[in-house]
Amino acid sequence: MNRPLPFDPIARAAQLWEDRIGPSDTMAAVTGLMRVQQIIQSAVDNALKPHGLTFARYEALVLLTFARSASLPMRVMGERLQLHPTSVTNIVDRLEKDGLVKRVPHPTDRRTTLVEITDDGRARREAATSAVTEIDFGMRGLTSKQTAQLIDLLTRIRKATGDFGE
Repeated sequence: MNRPLPFDPIARAAQLWEDRIGPSDTMAAVTGLMRVQQIIQSAVDNALKPHGLTFARYEALVLLTFARSASLPMRVMGERLQLHPTSVTNIVDRLEKDGLVKRVPHPTDRRTTLVEITDDGRARREAATSAVTEIDFGMRGLTSKQTAQLIDLLTRIRKATGDFGE
């Protein structure tokens, strides 16, 4: 969007919802959350694009960087990234094509293939991390305390819907 609207369309929709349907708090919260997701996605995509990465591929490189051996089984990558195995395969295929990861046989389990980050992958992850942290991952307008509160609120929703156990 080039120019901001002269009014908040979500607030206007919430008022209309309230007038015609009923309580609008949840609708306004979800609509606002979805719009913020679009704003953040756009900012992060723009920061990662010059590095030839999508957010999913960037997350995979970060995950491999966090692994003690800089490699993980594809199944574990899918679990940690919360992705379907087909999606992980597509991400790894693209990263491998770009020389950022390589598939290697598991040393003790012939049925398992490990994905290992390459030196080029580490360098790309480092440059991409600088780009996304420079823009604070697209998060603007919140203090550190408010960001912590947001994390807490989103975590509550994720936990209540069974996204993780604890």
